[in-house]
Amino acid sequence: MPKNPFTDIWQFLTATTGDYLSLGNWRFLILAMFWALLLASIAMAFQNWREDPAQRTGRHVGIWLVRVLIGCMWFEGMLWKLPLPVSGGLQYWTEQETTRAAFEFHSTFVKDIVLPNMNFFGPIVFLAELAFATSMMLGLAVRFVGVLALAYVLQLWLGIYRPGDPAEWPWSYMFLAMLMFLFVLEGAGRSLGFDAWLRRNVPAVRDGKGFIGWFFNMAG
Repeated sequence: MPKNPFTDIWQFLTATTGDYLSLGNWRFLILAMFWALLLASIAMAFQNWREDPAQRTGRHVGIWLVRVLIGCMWFEGMLWKLPLPVSGGLQYWTEQETTRAAFEFHSTFVKDIVLPNMNFFGPIVFLAELAFATSMMLGLAVRFVGVLALAYVLQLWLGIYRPGDPAEWPWSYMFLAMLMFLFVLEGAGRSLGFDAWLRRNVPAVRDGKGFIGWFFNMAG
C-alpha cells in the first residue's frame, strides 16, 4: 500500500501497522482498547454538548479535537513499547540516552540504574504512555496527568539532546512539552471531556470535598 497520511491513518485504525503486526493476535485486543477510548471520548463530548450550552463553542470543540489527537499520538507511541517487559525499540532508545543526554548525571543514571533494570522500567514506560493516552482521549484528570506527561517529555528532550544517528530534533520534544503545558494551564479536560462532566454532575468534585472530590477537582 502506498505510504501517505491517509493510508497511515487507515492502517493505524485497522491494526495493520508494523507495530501492531509485531504483536500477533494480541493486536486485536489493543485495537479494541483504542476504539473503546475513542468512542467513549466522542460519547462524552456529545453528552457535554447536550447538557451544557456553555460547551457549545468552537473553542471547546477545538481544544477537544487537539486533545484527542494528542491522545491518539500517545497511544500510537505506546505500541512500540510492546511486547512487555522490554521491546527492542525501547531498549535501543534507552541506550541512546547513555551517550546523547545533555547532562552527564542523566546519562550515568540511565546507564547504571535504568538499563540494568529494564524489566522493571519497561512496563512503567508502557503504562505511563497508556495513562497519557487515556487521559487525553477521555479528558479525565488532564491537569494532573498533563504535569506527569510534561516531565516525561522533558526527560526525553534532555535524554536525546545531543546529535547522533538517527538524528533527533530537540524542538520536536519541546513542542510537545509546550502543548502539554497548555493543556495543564487550560484544564483541557473541561472542554467536552470527563473533567467537565464530573465538575457539573458530581458535587464532591465541583466543591472539592473529600479526598476523591478534592483529587478530581485539582486533577481536572
